[in-house]
Amino acid sequence: MSAVEAFDAVDLIRTKRDRGELTTDQIGWLVDAYTRGYVADEQMSAMTMAIFLNGMTRREIRDMTMAMIASGERMDFSALGKPTTDKHSTGGVGDKITLPLMPLVASFGVAVPQLSGRGLGHTGGTLDKLESIPGWRAELSNEEMFAQLRDVGGVICAAGAGLAPADKKLYALRDITGTVEAIPLIASSIMSKKIAEGTGALVLDVKFGSGAFLQDIERSRELARTMVELGEDAGVATSALLTNMNVPLGLTIGNANEVRESVEVLAGGGPADIRELTVALAREMLELAGVADADVEAALDDGRAMDTWRASIRAQGGDPDAPLPVAKEQHVVIADRDGVLVRQEALPFGIGAWRLGAGRARKEDPVQHAAGIDLHAKPGDVVRAGQPLFTLHADEPARFARALEAVEGAWEIGDAGSAVQDGGPLIAERIGR
Repeated sequence: MSAVEAFDAVDLIRTKRDRGELTTDQIGWLVDAYTRGYVADEQMSAMTMAIFLNGMTRREIRDMTMAMIASGERMDFSALGKPTTDKHSTGGVGDKITLPLMPLVASFGVAVPQLSGRGLGHTGGTLDKLESIPGWRAELSNEEMFAQLRDVGGVICAAGAGLAPADKKLYALRDITGTVEAIPLIASSIMSKKIAEGTGALVLDVKFGSGAFLQDIERSRELARTMVELGEDAGVATSALLTNMNVPLGLTIGNANEVRESVEVLAGGGPADIRELTVALAREMLELAGVADADVEAALDDGRAMDTWRASIRAQGGDPDAPLPVAKEQHVVIADRDGVLVRQEALPFGIGAWRLGAGRARKEDPVQHAAGIDLHAKPGDVVRAGQPLFTLHADEPARFARALEAVEGAWEIGDAGSAVQDGGPLIAERIGR
């Protein structure tokens, strides 16, 4: 005889449909029953749409997050004997910040367990980028991860299947039911994994603008506040930076080319915006971990961060000196006149790189590591007729036409003195204690 269930999914759906609040016990049962297959996908789809339309209270979001954490294992890094800190970005175009950031922060004696994901759609995945390094592997056992945190100080790897399995199931459902953008569901998804991961401190890089997941700054601010509250409620020191994604970050969009740019930053160079954001996030992470007044810029310039990067790549089977893949074909787009580059929209360039093969439309699609776009000018730069504006890289030349279609109208050259696209400052504000 089967056990009697504590609640009925239809009753819970009706409650949320009619703008009611679910109790802690109801939410705990719902997440557990869905994870074990008792609540059907159709029922959870109705619930996620009700949440999308009617929202959740802070208490409900906290209960949802804790129920998803309870669906799997929780990691514990206390045996390392040093503070832990991590960063999560909501993703964007050219956002390669995790690559230089992890070794930079780890070079100060703080452990950085950076559990990362793969890209889907126009936002690139950190693991896809790193897999362009010959031999590097994303999948580590918990024992390998602990050993690397102890010996190297930082690790970037795939999250194990045991962390918040409810989230994995729910995320796939949201992806096909038009409910990805629901702030209570985004917040509980991100924070359930980060809290289960066991980090002591967490910095959130929440993007807004044309190339961001949430384009409106007010919605991004709401998401940032919600996640900071969830972290604090769970005893994790948490803060968020609201950062600008109207223009692509840096000069590269893709995988192998983004690794190249990250190494330039670790060598003390690289584009100013990548360095600025890396330094700001590193300071924030170290401060939350109890390391005050760290000279993070010096650690980039004197090679300490680079040493940690090379050690971490080697620890995961990669060769930091191996040549990165180069695309078989390239197509250069040149300026048709003298003037100033006044506009460069992030989203179309992200879609263009995706169409070249840098991203995937489905989780099972392979990524072409050499595919992508190199930008040769950013808004405000003076350009001359015939000068390269950007270069498309692909293994199959047939991909160029659709990529060019994506970026058509996404950039503009104006006369000298023309108003340049004002995306505002790179870091708009900080949220947290």
